[in-house]
Amino acid sequence: MNILKLAADAGMLVVLDGRIGRTEYRSVHGTLDAFQRFAQALESALENADVSDGPRSRSDPCA
Repeated sequence: MNILKLAADAGMLVVLDGRIGRTEYRSVHGTLDAFQRFAQALESALENADVSDGPRSRSDPCA
């Protein structure tokens, strides 16, 4: 699940603030309505996630 795509699809602005080596620093900006749409999309994505996918990697929350 790409949470940055979920945020952008919900109407939030995702900004690349900088990159040091392979690490990217991003900011997400938006209205409260956009944040609520993001939260609903995230809940829906988690409900629809296939349990057989196995454990999620905590090292890359955007994947």
